[in-house]
Amino acid sequence: MAMLLRMLLVLGLGMMMFLCFAEVSPDVKTEKEEEVGLLDQPVIVRGENRRLMEEVDCGGLCKARCSVHSRPNLCKRACGTCCVRCKCVPPGTSGNRELCGTCYADMTTHGNRTKCP
Repeated sequence: MAMLLRMLLVLGLGMMMFLCFAEVSPDVKTEKEEEVGLLDQPVIVRGENRRLMEEVDCGGLCKARCSVHSRPNLCKRACGTCCVRCKCVPPGTSGNRELCGTCYADMTTHGNRTKCP
């Protein structure tokens, strides 16, 4: 666990350094939709004042997350719903739900059980 936290810290610091030293283009484009590549992950900008929305491969990530689950089809269905809503799937096959934030960690079913695997 400590190794994972160190790795996340190093990646976070690396991302901050990348953003600090990245060159900014003098001409700003304000198109309706354009793709911007950050660290080889496509990010889509929608409109001028909207947030960046990261594209996530929900199918592939949920397949890996639910690979050792006792009921993989049920797990993939729930994971897919959570991924589409929260744009995140935690690493590993179980646990780590807090890494995706409160959207993923706090989503519940009608029976007040946690929805996201």
